[in-house]
This record gives sequence, structure tokens and C-alpha cells, in this order.
Amino acid sequence: QVQLVESGGGLVQAGGSLRLSCAAEGGIFSFVAMGWYRQAPGKQRELVATITRGGTTTYLNSVKGRFTISRDNAKNTVYLQMNSLKPEDTAVYYCWSPTNWGRGTQVTVSS
Repeated sequence: QVQLVESGGGLVQAGGSLRLSCAAEGGIFSFVAMGWYRQAPGKQRELVATITRGGTTTYLNSVKGRFTISRDNAKNTVYLQMNSLKPEDTAVYYCWSPTNWGRGTQVTVSS
């Protein structure tokens, strides 16, 4: 069974950047779509970005032009590059596959 392990979260000032990574272990990574969700305190979990095995991407409107999702099938890893971060991007970010969730990594953006 695939296990998803996130890394790369942290504290950053508004306008800064972070890159999240999600390593998928134990599964056929290259054959599935992947994505990132986030959940802020008191809010519902929302879909941030997805990427198909062929590289087609989708984004939440509020992150378009600032976030980029990518994948390296050889490394079984999906990334989320986050630029021009805003305080409202503060949340726990979760890696997603059709059958698994990661445990999440905290992203905090200070104003």
C-alpha cells in the first residue's frame, strides 16, 4: 500500500516561498493522479492543486499564478512550489492520492 510522506513546511514571511515535497512509498506512483489539499483552522479541507500522470494540472483559483504542482515519477515524488505566500495560505497541507492521504505538513505565513 502506498504511503505518502510530506516535507517542506514551515514558517515564512508574507511574500516568501516554500516548496513542499510528497514522497510516495510502496505503490505504482506513476500511474495515478496526485494532489495537494489544505485545511486552515476552523475551515473545511480544500483542494489546492492536482496533477495527472501525464502532467495536466489544475489549481484553486486563489493560488493560480503563485503555486506550481509538479511530479518526478522516477523519484516517486510530487512537489508544490509556493511563491508570493500570503497569510491566508496558512494551513496544514496534505498530499493526496486516490487511495491515500499524507499526515500533513504545517505552513504558516506571517504578515
